[in-house]
Amino acid sequence: MKKLLLPFITGCLIVNLCNAQPGKTEITRWQDDKKGAVSITWDDGSINQFKVALPLLNSFKFPATFFIITGQIPGSTYHGKFIGRPVQDIIKETATIATNTDNLFERASAASYLGLIGPMDYYYNAGSLIDAGKTDEAIKLIDELYSKVRNNEFKQGIQHNPEYMDAHGTTWAEIRKYAAQGHEFASHMITHPRLAILDEPSMLYELTKSKEEILKHLGARYTFSGEGPFGTENERVMGYAYKVYPALRNRMPEPWLKEISRGNISNPGNTGKEYIQFQRGATTKTPMPMMKAWVDTTANKNNTWLVLTIHGVDGIGWEALSHQQLNEYFNYIKTRENKLWVATFGDVTRYMRERQNAKVKTTSNSSITVTLSHTLNKAMYNVPLTLKTYVPVNWKLVKVTQGASRQTLKIMAATDKAGPYIIYRAKPNNLPIKLKGI
Repeated sequence: MKKLLLPFITGCLIVNLCNAQPGKTEITRWQDDKKGAVSITWDDGSINQFKVALPLLNSFKFPATFFIITGQIPGSTYHGKFIGRPVQDIIKETATIATNTDNLFERASAASYLGLIGPMDYYYNAGSLIDAGKTDEAIKLIDELYSKVRNNEFKQGIQHNPEYMDAHGTTWAEIRKYAAQGHEFASHMITHPRLAILDEPSMLYELTKSKEEILKHLGARYTFSGEGPFGTENERVMGYAYKVYPALRNRMPEPWLKEISRGNISNPGNTGKEYIQFQRGATTKTPMPMMKAWVDTTANKNNTWLVLTIHGVDGIGWEALSHQQLNEYFNYIKTRENKLWVATFGDVTRYMRERQNAKVKTTSNSSITVTLSHTLNKAMYNVPLTLKTYVPVNWKLVKVTQGASRQTLKIMAATDKAGPYIIYRAKPNNLPIKLKGI
């Protein structure tokens, strides 16, 4: 008798261990339980991004994020200007007081607004040095600049940076139309500045007034994301920028996120963190096989978010890719769409943060009730989360109801040894989600 009883008990234990309790619910790492996420982002807003690349994106049904320079768009209220004392006073002062850490940022901020052709180049180069941590070299460069200004070595005129000039050609009305097609528009500041070398008033002007411009023309949803030009990760800049934009492509200081910036040649490896942001720049120097390998890496892991950064298109803009290259690349991503969630930078950020701050509660009897909520600002964080709920083995179909939303789903049993389940999207608004078997 004992010999017969032991296998029977052991078999029951194995069944109980191998089947999840009906009602058990988890939030999938990515929307629709995909293996990874891809965000296609664009910098500067040069005209061929909209005339050439955007229709191509639409043909693949890929929403993208465009970081736009707002100051050059017709109808914009805020344009580049120096926020401070008269520039002639600054020029005069440079003759008797050398540039130092106390006055560097003011002098650099004024450089582009002296009414001269040439000082902007010094400002940009000095900003690059500050981003690289070479403050002493930046000081010498600004001193040299003002010496030439005092010696009248520059021609009179107005100078804009190349990115600002290439961004001409789009209107706010057209941008609203593109946004309605599912694309995200986000701040790339007013003038594409070197934020790291601006003084506080000038930096805040670029950060906040660009956001106000987008709010006025597009609405609050489009004030979520921002990108400081040149991918700056300067600590001083980040301290200001974090207070203006909830999500920055430059850097996101989440304890659960490992970031690999464009300047880091590393590939995603093993990490104890929940997510990896794998940011890569697609340029004319990037071989297509390497660009495709980024996609494969993302599809073959389960925690990686590939953030692509692209600039020019068909000869207009920095490091311009051809429409043929873009078509080939987007088609490659499309063939892996069963594993990849392609979404805007803002929506992927929202999803991750919502998931990390969400709670799921379930009750189960003849039906299953799930409640889903998070602790974030619900006006800002409102992307549906994807739930995986295990259901009884005798259910064939499941009716899912949340508020006015109703859907009937098939059971997914073959891919999970723990038992049958369904995958569905739900709003994290604390409204009960009712699951009823058919």
